[in-house]
Order: sequence, then C-alpha cells, then structure tokens
Amino acid sequence: MATARFPGKTVDVAAGAGLNRSAPGLGRPLCVNGTPWILYLLEECVDNMWEYCSVVIGLVSMFCFLLSTLPQVYEAYRNGKVEEAMSFGFLFFLFSGDLTSFAGCYLTSQLPIQVVTVVFYIFTDLILISQFLYYKIKNSSSRKSPMLKWMCFMWCGAATLVLLALPKLLIDNSATLDTQSPATSKSVEITGYICGYVASVFYLCSRFPQLYKNFQRQSTEGTSYLLFALAMMGNGTYGLSVIVVLPALRGSKQTFIIKHLAWLIGSLGVLILDFFVTAQFVMYRKNISAKSNALLSVPEVEPLLCEEEELSVL
Repeated sequence: MATARFPGKTVDVAAGAGLNRSAPGLGRPLCVNGTPWILYLLEECVDNMWEYCSVVIGLVSMFCFLLSTLPQVYEAYRNGKVEEAMSFGFLFFLFSGDLTSFAGCYLTSQLPIQVVTVVFYIFTDLILISQFLYYKIKNSSSRKSPMLKWMCFMWCGAATLVLLALPKLLIDNSATLDTQSPATSKSVEITGYICGYVASVFYLCSRFPQLYKNFQRQSTEGTSYLLFALAMMGNGTYGLSVIVVLPALRGSKQTFIIKHLAWLIGSLGVLILDFFVTAQFVMYRKNISAKSNALLSVPEVEPLLCEEEELSVL
C-alpha cells in the first residue's frame, strides 16, 4: 500500500513477502533475532541484512518526502508571488493524491507511523494551497486587507488542530476494521488498494500542469528545485528499497513484484517527469540570470542623471 507523498512509498515493504511480523499476544512467533528498533517502530521482524537495508532505505525515502515541500513553503514566503510560479493544478493533484493515499492507508490498516506521515503530507499541502490562495488574492487586490491575513492564520490554526487530533482518532478506531467479517474485511482492503492506484494516477498527473506552467512562462523563478530534487531522491530510494529486499523473500518473488508493480510504475513515472522539470530549471536559468542582470543595471543610470542636473545648475 502506497502511503506517502508520491507513488510507491511504504514502510511496510516486507508485508507481502511472507516475513514474520512479531506481535506478542496475537498468536504469532516471537522475533528472536530481529532488530529491536525496527521491531518497536515498524512491528517488523527483520533478521537479515537484506531486509535491514530495505527498511533503512525505505525510511530514507520517507524522510525525503517529509522534507520535500518545506523548501517550497519558504520560497513562497520569501518571494510572495507563488501564484505566478506554481500551477494550481500541481497543488490540486498533489493534495488529491495525498487524500486518496490517506484513505487507502486507513482502509488497509497501515502502521501508526504511516498514518501520521500521511497526515503530515496533507498538512503541508494545505499550507501550500493556503499560501497560493493568500498571495493570489493579496496581489490581485489594490487595497491591503488585514482581515485576509487573520483569516489565513485562523484557517491554518484550525487545520493544525484537526490534523493533530486525526491520527489519534483513526488509530483508536482502526480496531473496528479488524473485527469485521472476512468478506467485509476483504472488500475494505480491496477498496484501500484501489485508493492506492488512484493516488498513483493523481501523483503522475500533478507534474504536467507544472511542466506546462514553466514552459508557458519560460522560467522556473519562484519555485524551489529542492521540492523536486527531494521527490526524486524519495522515489529513487523507494524503488531501491523494493529491489534490495528481493533476495530475502521467503515467498513468491513474482507475487511480491505484482503487488508493488503499480506503485513502482507510478514512482518511476514521477521520477522521469521530474527529470523533465530538472531540465527546465537548467534551460530557464539563463532567463533568470538575464532578468537579474537587467535589474542590477538600472541603478547605474541614476548617477548620470544626477550629473546632468548638476551641469544645468552651473
């Protein structure tokens, strides 16, 4: 189940591999030789180097996704013209992907750390969308509106409180899904995986509006490349985490690959599209440099005007 910002990210990589998940008191065997911190944090019995590397690389991938939107939040705050640089379609598809990924995460009873992570993604999406709408309204209005700023602060504060309480409520209510009948539980799980597929499509679609926006402007000014660079690192390390665990599989490798194929394709697709975004940053860098040089050359005219005024006085 993909539970992160871009397709394919999941901490529970070994869940479909036939590996033992140790949970004392649930009738499962104890994890004698497993890594303690992984057992405590992820409830996974990791007892060989391949699985250990897969989990560590998967956590690196999650960490990259967690940090990916923060540089863009700062860039939007510093620049103040995010509505000119960012495509709303990019933000909309990103937010839609995180919502459907969150729904799939909940329906398939993923780990608490995954639930909290997806909620954090939704929180950063709301910040980006709020910034976009705030600066769009502010820059399009000829008058300053203090009420707009207060409304934005109140909206962010209310969203923060809701999202802080949401993981606790969902984790407490997740036990109700486990007590359902096998047929109902199976249908709920299928619905969760369908949400994962839909999330992958949303994540893939998110890149096209931004690519078109950059092409239309012939510039990437106002967007942070770290957003896409960290996303590329996250998608790349996710694919690596799946490949690394293959030698340690005790079940069918084919079944494991098929189970993760949709998210691997989605992750690879986003990775390829981000290479195109990278190419745009390289191509349009000259336009930004030319614009900066033009702005820097303006003050050089002022001394000449001052000298002419002095001569006329004499």
